[in-house]
Amino acid sequence: MKFKKLKLYTNKLESELRFYSETLGFEILEQKEKFFTVKVGWSELSFEKSEKEYKYHYCFLIPANKLNEALEWMEKRTEIVNIDNGRKIQNFESWNADSFYFYDASGNIAEFIVRYDLKNNDNYDFDISKVLGVNEMGMPTADVKKTNDQLQNELGTEYWKGDIVRFGTNGTQEGIFLLPNYDIKDIWFPTSIKIKPEPFEAIIENGKKEYHIEYRNEKIKTTANRV
Repeated sequence: MKFKKLKLYTNKLESELRFYSETLGFEILEQKEKFFTVKVGWSELSFEKSEKEYKYHYCFLIPANKLNEALEWMEKRTEIVNIDNGRKIQNFESWNADSFYFYDASGNIAEFIVRYDLKNNDNYDFDISKVLGVNEMGMPTADVKKTNDQLQNELGTEYWKGDIVRFGTNGTQEGIFLLPNYDIKDIWFPTSIKIKPEPFEAIIENGKKEYHIEYRNEKIKTTANRV
């Protein structure tokens, strides 16, 4: 599974545009008064202006051998979240992955992750063009199993790892929906941001099919796209 497009909502659109285009240097694909889109590897990331504040968790995939280099590169541009006692890298043993976290201009918690099982090493110096794509998107729910079952039935994706009651995942290592039960797991690690079922839209590719997903008011609406 891959995220081809991801659209989030922000009440700080101008700040978000500066962060992604100037601070980090992603290429702007489209820019209008109330939204913009940047190119993130195989994905497109869009922000649309809203009156309300939303708080998301999402993640970018980078080559498996570039974690420390990417961390050094990012530290020159934005503040990296201190997990504890100066530690900035989090290991996920059962996922065979490492990551670090940062806040975007809206205060969302974003992440760069390496997944060693993908064996996608890169031989060149890290820069923003080495980001491979959007890798994770938080989809909080009050019923992990029900949400996972709907994704499986309508998108053909599969449950990956985790706990079907507290915090599950759906997708593949190239693209994953994070399914925390917000009644049990209340904050996004490693922050104090409350987990809420915030609205977003996405286009995902699974196999040779594309699907449009709208997540709003904790309801998932999916449509198969013609490829």
